[in-house]
Amino acid sequence: MNDMAMPAAETVRTRLKPIDRDGLLAFAEKGRNNPCSQGVMKVHTIADGQFRNLSYVGTHVPVVVDEPLHLFGQDTAPAPSEVLLAALGACLSVGIQAVATWKQVELHKLELFLEGDIGNPAAWGAGGADKTPETMGFQAVRVKVVVEGDASREALDEIVRHANFFSPVANSFRNPIPMTVQLA
Repeated sequence: MNDMAMPAAETVRTRLKPIDRDGLLAFAEKGRNNPCSQGVMKVHTIADGQFRNLSYVGTHVPVVVDEPLHLFGQDTAPAPSEVLLAALGACLSVGIQAVATWKQVELHKLELFLEGDIGNPAAWGAGGADKTPETMGFQAVRVKVVVEGDASREALDEIVRHANFFSPVANSFRNPIPMTVQLA
């Protein structure tokens, strides 16, 4: 047996790229000073055929949305409902990072796993089951958050709960929104 002592194992630590804390605090102050402020978000969606759509957001590459083969799409991109879950996941992630930055907690890992229960027996209103709005769309959504950082599990849990409470997309899921759809 070798009598040489093994060097102590070194823990490898990474960290998520930090956000501008001063900018975040200035943005929060602006919101406190004008709590009724709102902006307008715009998206231009163009049908490409067979349920494939291109949604243009600002000057970014278009977001491609499609339906899977079993729903008569080409399966070239996520389905609209999957993109909605992606928006929720991204919004919660942004909120968790913002709250952690506010609380001066350095995050090392952040992953969200989302799933939602949804069906389309109404066939988009094209002769399927006769459904009412409240029985269509997501009926349940579950989000599992894997987060590691320089804080206790309890503190990380509070960060996640706080971010969920203030998430614009999560609250869009939870709350009815006045919406109009009409011919241009």
